[in-house]
Amino acid sequence: QVQLVESGGGSVQPGGSLTLSCAASASLYTYFYMAWFRQAPGKGREGVASLNMIGGGAYYADSVKGRFTISKDNAQNTLYLRIDNLKPEDTATYYCAATPRAIRRYLGLDEYGLWGQGTQVTVSP
Repeated sequence: QVQLVESGGGSVQPGGSLTLSCAASASLYTYFYMAWFRQAPGKGREGVASLNMIGGGAYYADSVKGRFTISKDNAQNTLYLRIDNLKPEDTATYYCAATPRAIRRYLGLDEYGLWGQGTQVTVSP
């Protein structure tokens, strides 16, 4: 059974940085797109960054552009999300997702069929 396992979350002060990891049990070449979503308490899940695993193009939500960087390591079968200048509003559970299909809505929740269990990020003084 193919799995995605996130790690790297934690409690951080505003202005700090974190790198989240998503380890896949299958080769990353299995997927056409992989993405990071987040869900804050009491809110819906939103897409923050997506990566075309073939062409390498990255897509970001406007709210995180300039602070979030999505990347991958094919040899390690791992997707990353680096978050710089963390803000309290970044507090959320962060999920990794993947799809083997070519998609149009790169941050669309229903475009992705494989999900990890999430990792918690808490930003507070």
